[in-house]
Amino acid sequence: MNSVAKGLRSTVAGPVASLLLAVVIISLTTNRFLDPGNVKNLALEVAVVAIIAIGSTLVILTGGIDLSPGSNVALTTCMLAILVKNEGLPLSVGMLLILVLGAGLGFINGLLSTYGRLPSFIVTLATLSVYRGLAFLVTNGSPIFSVSPDLNTVFYGSLFGVPLPFFYVLILYTLAAVFLRHTITGRAIYAVGGNESAARLSGIRVHRTRLIAFVVAGVVASIGGLLTAAQLDSGSPNYGQGLELSAIAAAVIGGASLAGGYGNVVFTLFGAMTVAVVQNGLDLKAVPTAYQEITLGVIIVLAVALDMWRADIGRGIARVSHLLPFTGRAEQSARQAEQMETQPKR
Repeated sequence: MNSVAKGLRSTVAGPVASLLLAVVIISLTTNRFLDPGNVKNLALEVAVVAIIAIGSTLVILTGGIDLSPGSNVALTTCMLAILVKNEGLPLSVGMLLILVLGAGLGFINGLLSTYGRLPSFIVTLATLSVYRGLAFLVTNGSPIFSVSPDLNTVFYGSLFGVPLPFFYVLILYTLAAVFLRHTITGRAIYAVGGNESAARLSGIRVHRTRLIAFVVAGVVASIGGLLTAAQLDSGSPNYGQGLELSAIAAAVIGGASLAGGYGNVVFTLFGAMTVAVVQNGLDLKAVPTAYQEITLGVIIVLAVALDMWRADIGRGIARVSHLLPFTGRAEQSARQAEQMETQPKR
């Protein structure tokens, strides 16, 4: 019982419990969920949300919010299609330019919300419309198909029998974890989100730190756009709708505090997997989009509530365990045995 209580008080309890609960419920209610083909498709679907959620987590850690990743994906898929198919650029050059474009889109968000002193919610809500509007503008509202015969391999290719998106996620999450925990800028992100005034007084350049977080968010969103274009071999202004909600949900389910300063990017991966599992299960059951959105919202609330209350639940279980006679005697015997071992031998 005490081990259960300690587990509930740990920071990983909420994200893991959310994922396990989603997997169990959907496995019991959907026969096709555990089919090998569906599991493979699910692993591929997780990649896009998980990668974009890295940027959402960094911005949330600074106390901000980014609502533009979905529109970033739409614009980057369209620009990749234009650069590679219409302009004839090599695929590698086009992909590199898309990463630069993503950094630029993130830079605009960061510049307006930091040095421009505008709320990030308002700024990214505006750029959500602007970026998607630009996607419609550059394509005249029409999708561009058959971008490149080599593009499909980027998403559906494999290495040693393992799909490439798995390696993308592994590499990017490793880099993000190292960046946040072992670099000055990464630690500054936590400090800015935890207490902006204290961070400024300690010499941290608050505006630059937030700007870096938004630039990284723009880059990883453009990577999500590249994967979306590779998955569908096309670019469209309609791609990426709702991805911003899924990315924010992944960060929140993963335990990131919307107030900033608290969270773990590795746990965001559990959140992304939870979101993907829920959406996959709803798709398999042919649930209408309206109910899918409602379900995702409920999952977010439950995950946040579990994460907020896990310490109280753990303490409650610990109190109950002391009241149980068998558990109490077992704990008392264990303590006596431990005391006997620590006593000096004569």
